[in-house]
Amino acid sequence: MITFVKRPEPSKAWTIATPILAVILTMILGGLLFAAMGKDPVAAIRTIFWDPLFNEQFAAYSRPQLLVKAGPLILIAIGLSLGFKAGIWNIGAEGQYIIGAITGASVGLALYPLDAWWIFPLMVIAGALGGFLWAMIPALLKTKFNTNEILVSLMLVYVAEQILASAALGFLRNPEGNGFPGSRNLSQIPAMSNPELITGTGAHWGVVAAFASVVAAYVLINKHMLGFQIRLTGESPRAARFAGVKDKLLVVFCLGAAGALAGLAGLFEVTGPAGQISIDFGAGYGFTAIIVAFLGRLNPIGILLAGLLLALTFIGGELAQFMLGLPSAAIQVFQGMLLMILLAMDILVNYRVMILKKEAS
Repeated sequence: MITFVKRPEPSKAWTIATPILAVILTMILGGLLFAAMGKDPVAAIRTIFWDPLFNEQFAAYSRPQLLVKAGPLILIAIGLSLGFKAGIWNIGAEGQYIIGAITGASVGLALYPLDAWWIFPLMVIAGALGGFLWAMIPALLKTKFNTNEILVSLMLVYVAEQILASAALGFLRNPEGNGFPGSRNLSQIPAMSNPELITGTGAHWGVVAAFASVVAAYVLINKHMLGFQIRLTGESPRAARFAGVKDKLLVVFCLGAAGALAGLAGLFEVTGPAGQISIDFGAGYGFTAIIVAFLGRLNPIGILLAGLLLALTFIGGELAQFMLGLPSAAIQVFQGMLLMILLAMDILVNYRVMILKKEAS
């Protein structure tokens, strides 16, 4: 008989090993999924994980895209990880990402065609503030009325998507766009653009912000009293209250920080790779960042590596769709499979698997 015995404390070895095993197992099960669809599983896995980096036919395009895709994932996941560590579940980062893009773009477009160096920093502040204020809705409802932040933050994503559609079709629509939805192309306006900083790398200011957030989060979690309070609240809320941790302020901080970083990600995306506010601007980064946060074990360095890995699956998935004819839904299932397998394997971190022999009657 197989039984699970609770460990006295989580296993550090399994904490490191399970993300690696989850990736390997996802490759195996994903290969079986692709085989069931009539595709060569080895070719599919190679196309997703190998060709974007090492196939010279595609690498010239794919390598710079790695940082372009990883930047917003890392930035959003770092913010989410702070709340997740404290047991505060912000599932609405996609909405905060969208609102940050809208508020930041609105500031820039309101000043069009003015060309001044201070416009882009002002847009950055507006983007962070927009995401922060959107995250304050579930934060204040949580602290004042004890509502469930999971449901509130998630439902606000759909509200944000409606505001996005209204912006693309209405108040931000390009007056010179001949009636087509979407704002002016911000990447073509020097004072409002977020260009590549080093040619051929894909690195823009959003990537710089993502790496800076990794460093800041590492220092906060490991070297600062606030980081200790976040960890203590997540591990033992009752002990945190006895230690004098103000849980309501912690809710506001964690949700606010996550919202601000998600808003920044949206702003850097709309001024760079996306270029404009459009109906389909929401690319799912806010939801995928949840996978990144857990795959990285809520550790800033782990999130950095996980963000690069998930970005690789984005690029490789697009390549597999083009080269092998795989549907986009199959790639999304493959990415979701990674999170589900990782969560399932978490049992090895907290429990020992033991086989008990039945005693003779």
